[in-house]
Amino acid sequence: MELFGEQKRCLDCLVTSIDQLGGRVEIAKLEQIAELIIQTMRGPWRYFHTSEHIFEVGGSVDPIEVLAALFHDLVYVQVDQGVGFNISSAICPFVKEVRSQLVIKDETEIANDAMYQLVATVFGFMPGQTLSPFAGQNEFLSAVIAGKCLEPFLPASTIAQIATCIEATIPFRGVSASGLSAIELLHQRLVSANRDFNLGWTDAETREIVKRSVRLANRDVENFASPNSSNFLDNTWNLMPETNHELSNVNSYTVGGYRKSLQKMEGFLNFLKPELVFQQFMQEPDDATYTNMIARTRHNIAVAKLYLGVKLITIAILEALSYRLGRDIPLSTMMGELRVPGFKTSVLEDYLPEKPIAYPLDSQLQREVLELLEIGRNQESPYDIKNSPVSTFIIKSIGFSETEKFLKKAKEFLPVIFRRKSFSPTAIPMLWRLSLQEL
Repeated sequence: MELFGEQKRCLDCLVTSIDQLGGRVEIAKLEQIAELIIQTMRGPWRYFHTSEHIFEVGGSVDPIEVLAALFHDLVYVQVDQGVGFNISSAICPFVKEVRSQLVIKDETEIANDAMYQLVATVFGFMPGQTLSPFAGQNEFLSAVIAGKCLEPFLPASTIAQIATCIEATIPFRGVSASGLSAIELLHQRLVSANRDFNLGWTDAETREIVKRSVRLANRDVENFASPNSSNFLDNTWNLMPETNHELSNVNSYTVGGYRKSLQKMEGFLNFLKPELVFQQFMQEPDDATYTNMIARTRHNIAVAKLYLGVKLITIAILEALSYRLGRDIPLSTMMGELRVPGFKTSVLEDYLPEKPIAYPLDSQLQREVLELLEIGRNQESPYDIKNSPVSTFIIKSIGFSETEKFLKKAKEFLPVIFRRKSFSPTAIPMLWRLSLQEL
């Protein structure tokens, strides 16, 4: 069959990379794999982890990296709400569902499959282990699919290198109880895999394999170190609808639904340590580059935390007001519908007066965040405008120095909404009244 667009690009990557690695190229079978990959990456909830992402992560230089990137996000249980039918056949022999969790089958249940055993050794996963979406589940299952798909075309030693790259993309791992980083532990497992599966690597080659995996893993999260914080926020806004599918219903998602997305992201960024984003192994990358990446990440996270904090204050006020109308009120009811070309709609920002900055900005961080709120992120998103006129009005009115106090009140208010299924208008908290007084 003749492929076009992304599927043809994926096929070209498969063919070129396998050929460069001295593997066997069978176009008809590789066409099926390309179709499998692209169909999965086009899932209805994929906004960030798309086919374009896998092409960017893989680059075009190293064939191992190219192939690893094509497969590394194939399984994304949280986003896809499960494992797609088309890819499930590759992992069903090794994994089962137990009480809504995926569990590696016991030794007596798993067929004697050398490729699976090799991938499991690279990951350090054991029979009977319960998989966690926050501890390598998606990456492990993606690597198993990669191994089974590529087994007819490439030797085990090459597929082990691909699995190593995919393992390294498990994000945000700290130092183990033994004092070793995730990458150092990966290196130890590779040494064992090299011995147990007769992969034939020298010690120097094993180290280079780990360095390659670091390069790919760092490219996977390179947006964190973007020199432009607006680019970082653009990708943050692309991530939110992947875990909150309500946002795909443009103009009908609720105030509470939007707020939950902001809460999740703000909570995650407050938890995340910049040092956990990027990895380093034996001067890959070198100290100067690594230090710069961490510094830019720390800045972008600081910007995003303040930006999201202001957005949470705004949505808390709107949610408090929405409970004067009812429960589960669409955000468009409070703000107005998203505007489309050729159709004029009335929106809340039309009724906000011009407001000078009442309190001076005392840091570059505050200036940067105000600009992002007022002018906007670089890109519009399908479900939201890129600027934040109501948040801008609030910050110009109360100043950044008040955000900590208001954010605390917002967080005291918001969990109440999470817990209660009904809400009386007379129970509107102090946040609502204080907001109107100060604005």
